[in-house]
Amino acid sequence: MKIGIITQARATSTRLPAKVLLTAGGRTYLEHHLDHLQATGLPVIVATTTNEADEQIVEIAAKAGVPVFRGSELDVLSRFAGAIREHELEGVVRVTSDCPLIDPEVVVAGVDRFRAEAAENLYVSNCLERTYPRGMDYEVFSGPRLLKADAEATLPADREHVTSYLHQNRTGDMRLVNMPWTESGSQYRLTLDTEDDRLLLATLIEDFGAAELNVHDLVAIMDKHPELHALNEHIEQKKLGE
Repeated sequence: MKIGIITQARATSTRLPAKVLLTAGGRTYLEHHLDHLQATGLPVIVATTTNEADEQIVEIAAKAGVPVFRGSELDVLSRFAGAIREHELEGVVRVTSDCPLIDPEVVVAGVDRFRAEAAENLYVSNCLERTYPRGMDYEVFSGPRLLKADAEATLPADREHVTSYLHQNRTGDMRLVNMPWTESGSQYRLTLDTEDDRLLLATLIEDFGAAELNVHDLVAIMDKHPELHALNEHIEQKKLGE
């Protein structure tokens, strides 16, 4: 089964404009993100927009040897569908580029669970119930099933958020599997959405070598340094449809 990772990226983010193009430790957050994805050993595809503002994203991906699919800014579901068709993916891992420290081993565990059964109606994720820190999120699902969602989904939220047609079980036959973490890290934000998130991630990367660490190491640092958690613990995550 051909399984590939599709990560969505754009420069026109609203809370923190061009966030993935900002830098920490001499590299853009997008470069950190792609480093971690490539460490899974799976094919990686960047799904970005046709906007001129995203030319730098295309350049960074090309430098990393990662192919790019360009499509609609707002209809992200159609963008993913185009990438699936172009690369003939039977299985898909969806991640987002605001996760620069995503742990490759965490992603691979989800892929292994999906491969074990590889049913078209199977959806595997580690964030159906929050146990990992934000910034470690992934979803694994059938390529044909997302193409079906692209053909059938009409709700704007489903077009924007890509997988809600699947995990909200619009078809009534999806089987959802959560991959929980046995440790505790759900209180932490290791994602890039605001300036306070950026400050935390930059501190972790530049002062603690976080770009080389796994989720266990990162949570241990956060546990030991409550002042780091204080940098962004007040941030509220956007909800589906916002």
